[in-house]
Amino acid sequence: MIDDLDLGFDEPERGEKGRHRRGFRKRNGKSGGGRGKTFLALLMALVLLGGIGGVAFYGFDRIQNYFVTPDYDGAGAGEITVEIKNGALLADMADALVAADVVKSQKAFIEAAEANSRSKNIQPGTYKLRKQMSGANAVTAMLDLKNKIVNGLTIPEGRTAKNIYKLLSEKTKIPVKEFEAAAKDPEALGVPEWWFKRDDGKKIVKSVEGFLYPDTYEIPPKATAESILKLMVDNFLSVSGEMKFADRVQKERKVSPYEALIVASLAQAEAGNKDDLGKVARVAYNRAYGEFPCNCLEMDVTVNYYLESIGKPTKSSKQMTAAELDDPKNPYNRKLPGMIPTPINNPGKQALEGAMATPTGKWLYFVAIDKQGHSAFAETYEQHQRNEAKAREAGII
Repeated sequence: MIDDLDLGFDEPERGEKGRHRRGFRKRNGKSGGGRGKTFLALLMALVLLGGIGGVAFYGFDRIQNYFVTPDYDGAGAGEITVEIKNGALLADMADALVAADVVKSQKAFIEAAEANSRSKNIQPGTYKLRKQMSGANAVTAMLDLKNKIVNGLTIPEGRTAKNIYKLLSEKTKIPVKEFEAAAKDPEALGVPEWWFKRDDGKKIVKSVEGFLYPDTYEIPPKATAESILKLMVDNFLSVSGEMKFADRVQKERKVSPYEALIVASLAQAEAGNKDDLGKVARVAYNRAYGEFPCNCLEMDVTVNYYLESIGKPTKSSKQMTAAELDDPKNPYNRKLPGMIPTPINNPGKQALEGAMATPTGKWLYFVAIDKQGHSAFAETYEQHQRNEAKAREAGII
């Protein structure tokens, strides 16, 4: 490019004998008339060379970043809180830290984490960190439990949504009404629309019940009712997705995922021991879809769910009146044929597995027979009566 510039110098003139003569050509009849242009050309050359130098420097800086990890130096300053979400990978953590200006680059954090064998112990939650920390200091800070804001709450398996709202309200001071309002639209909380489909011809009732996965949650400092319920729904979708719950129940159980979720909630409520979750689920399938005379569930837990939903206290089977057991206004009536409208609680992973991978059996009845909560299962009512006699002898019923 420089060769194409006219810098104001002329080609050397050749004499009569071919010898070169040094000097400037006369232009327009004037000697030295190109000095102004010469100065301008020199200035342009300098600008051009400066530009090339700038581009070269910029290119070097870009290339250097491929070999030198952009990183802050030191322990940082100030204070900031950063939330690490459930299921976050190192790259996700790094993105959150870069966005908060805790570390300079994703690479700085990932390299530091990979160099620290304890980094796998970094847990989801909210951390109190500093701005502009080195990647290594950020990793060290997140491994120090003093920097983790502990605001955990454990949601037990088998709790109803109504009960969960109370637990959440007590912990967060967010009014129960706000949780109830947020729960009115399960799809807005992240439940996919396809979950609310049934193969049994029953009316679709959309409810968040069943989707609030029981687990220990770290509640972010500025959480809302909606954000907390979304967190729980997301956890359910993650767990059930890893289990391939929806695919397997459709293929193996020949029922819709929503109906299988209802069965999981029934097993969670009725089984007195985790060993019996699958068998209780099998009884529910057999009663609603099999050879049971009324094709009804006849489970008192459905009655209790209705009582709780209308603000009445729950009762033991012995305390329930005939009117309560067979209330025509109750959509969860134990005598209604087929499967109930919605789940009756929020089942855990083992209950989901029980509804998904149920053991083979024609059981229609079960009764608790020991203090550990184990049940005896029967195919006929006569067998069931004998099991009840054993339960009475053991003082269980």
